[in-house]
Amino acid sequence: MQKTISIIVSGKVQGVYYRQSTKEKAGELNITGEVRNLPDDSVSIIATGTAEELDQLVEWCKTGPRRARVTSVVTKELTLRAFDKFTITR
Repeated sequence: MQKTISIIVSGKVQGVYYRQSTKEKAGELNITGEVRNLPDDSVSIIATGTAEELDQLVEWCKTGPRRARVTSVVTKELTLRAFDKFTITR
């Protein structure tokens, strides 16, 4: 069963290829949605997939790409949203 979650990732997560790496990880996990930088230097992810796929993405978000330094990952369940693919939004 599909569900949609919001993930807010804080720390040194901008300028370290976090969005591109998230897109690649989402592709590996068959997750659709979007990722964007926020003005407060955090990253916002809206992701749709199975509970298992989303759990794997959240676990990955806790470390992210090699140059990232994650200090916080906050998730929230949202109303189901359908996306065609996973995109980087500016």
